[in-house]
Amino acid sequence: MIEVTPRKPESESAIEATVLRVFLKTIDLVGGPRALAERRHLTWANSLMAASYAVVLHEEGLLDAEAIAARLGLSRAAVTNILRADPEAALRKLEETEAGAGLRVHLAGGLAKAAYRRVQRGEEEPRVLRYFLERFVELFDIPWAYLVLKAIKGLDFPLASPEPLVARFEGLRLGGHDAQEVARALDYPIASPAELLHQIKMQLAGR
Repeated sequence: MIEVTPRKPESESAIEATVLRVFLKTIDLVGGPRALAERRHLTWANSLMAASYAVVLHEEGLLDAEAIAARLGLSRAAVTNILRADPEAALRKLEETEAGAGLRVHLAGGLAKAAYRRVQRGEEEPRVLRYFLERFVELFDIPWAYLVLKAIKGLDFPLASPEPLVARFEGLRLGGHDAQEVARALDYPIASPAELLHQIKMQLAGR
């Protein structure tokens, strides 16, 4: 007879980290921060955060609907609707949602569940991450990073080889170095724009 060890809930710090990742992925699923603003959906953020918390507390904290409702200050019915939501139906419904429309509980729950599944598969938040990277390099005035982000706009990650970067870096210099040579010296695969910027920074600093 095979003995099955019961699952243990994740730590509070691990749950908080996962909630943030899932929330950012929900923002990515609705088109990123810019799309939220353009379609007048900024009020969705609160609902998406609550739904992200509910889904992660259920999946990682092993809490039931009643315990989640008490913790988040939501009704038990709202939490139940979040946990029962169909992620695929929510993604389809998202396409039909008009600008300025409110976010219904089942739609927020479906998006959070879809986001959780993608995070579990390692599919992180490309549009949201890129948005914050762009704001970061603007704030700290990092000229070579701005040039890199501009050059890779629309490029799909992960990158398995330097060829896509070499093609986009033609004629570009980063910190006084030939960008194409820098690209060839990086370690592949490169999972995300953030990892690309980190590796380039290390190359320019001479490791």
